[in-house]
Amino acid sequence: MTEENSAQWHDEPTDYAQIGKLPRFEAASANDEKLSMVSSSLNITAAAADPELLDLPWHIALEDWPAENLAALPRGISRHIVRFAHLGGSVIAIKETSEHVARHEYHMLRKLARLDVPCVEPVAVITGRTTPDGRPLNPVLVTRHLKFSMPYRALFSQMLRKDTLTRLIDAQALLMVRLHLIGFYWGDVSLSNTLFRRDAGAFAAYLVDAETGELYPDLSTGQREYDLEIARVNIAGELMDLLDGGLIEDKVDPVATSELIMDSYRRLWAELTEKESFELGERWRVGARIRRLNELGFDVEEYAIKTTQNGSTIQLQPKVVDAGHHQRRLLRLTGLDAQENQARRLLNDMDTFRADNNPDMDEEYSAHLWVSQIFEPIVRSIPRDLSGKLEPAEAVHEVLEHRWYMSEKQERHIPLAEAVQSYIDSILRHRRDEAAIMLNPDTQLLKILEVETEESRYGGDESIDEYPDVDD
Repeated sequence: MTEENSAQWHDEPTDYAQIGKLPRFEAASANDEKLSMVSSSLNITAAAADPELLDLPWHIALEDWPAENLAALPRGISRHIVRFAHLGGSVIAIKETSEHVARHEYHMLRKLARLDVPCVEPVAVITGRTTPDGRPLNPVLVTRHLKFSMPYRALFSQMLRKDTLTRLIDAQALLMVRLHLIGFYWGDVSLSNTLFRRDAGAFAAYLVDAETGELYPDLSTGQREYDLEIARVNIAGELMDLLDGGLIEDKVDPVATSELIMDSYRRLWAELTEKESFELGERWRVGARIRRLNELGFDVEEYAIKTTQNGSTIQLQPKVVDAGHHQRRLLRLTGLDAQENQARRLLNDMDTFRADNNPDMDEEYSAHLWVSQIFEPIVRSIPRDLSGKLEPAEAVHEVLEHRWYMSEKQERHIPLAEAVQSYIDSILRHRRDEAAIMLNPDTQLLKILEVETEESRYGGDESIDEYPDVDD
């Protein structure tokens, strides 16, 4: 892209060396492949060339796009105009905004993805849009839809219990901790700006809106606490809205429940970062601390041990803490890519399989047998018309749980084939199709998500999004 046809930014930051800032005439990364396509004045900057982007009607204002280009996803309150469109065999989200904001968010999402943070995938920034008569149109940010994910309001389209709501908030707290560990200040934490995927009975949270985010070498306690306070206030407001709509149990206190994220966040942050002192004779606590971190899904790549002046105690503090401990082990052993809790559950079954059948067998070879004799038969047994109900790892987890409950109830060993058929008939057939729920929402879900967009858009800067600004 030449300087002549590149975008002219307004009110942009002047400290281009600051981490998290986008240089004036550079792409998000020096290693990124830049795609600059010019059709009239249209400019597309993307990490990888996708010529099908040119087939979309960029010369039309986003709110007026024809139905044949749109994916049938419900839209809720947003400060921006957002539409969902088909791109080849996938679905993309398109958000109209200013050029500076679009480039900043694109750049930030690229950085977060490289840092292995759960977030939506940025596709492109498109500028230079004009109508056929030459009237300028707002630039857009394009992101890719995250399969099997749902916004929080879709999860609440069927009333959720208080315990389920707590797991949702725990997932949000874990996402915040992961972001803060790498120095990311979110600035607009809310359930609305997060997408959720089921993760072995819990939820995995993904960042959607990075518009207000900044990346620093590290965050101060004040920055972290302010982000946490934003989360508490926004979540309280969102829960009040759900309570008014009859989507959560009456016994749920929105304010008290929103404060759970503060407790969950602080407990996790302390476990990951605080120093621990113990006597010289209690060195086993080093291994115990590391095992606790592993159970939380984090790896300790480095830690520091210091003795006190009198030499009677030791101080332990993890130095480098990395998320995805069970994910990486499962991927290394089997090549399966799953959520963290899913990976933990599958690894437990894999270890039991090895202990019951071949305890002396090499771990890698035993893992291969588990995949061929347990995982793949379960996945193959699911009828094609039900394959969109859950992603494969979640379905296998649920089958294994179902088999265990059957064994407990009937007090006998349940063959895998019997457990799979029972699960399909009694549970899976009655579940919502989570791969397609957002592409084919029912009337109830549409009523929940189709809310007063105009009120939010013009109601002031403090409005809370009822749907993420970009879906992924």
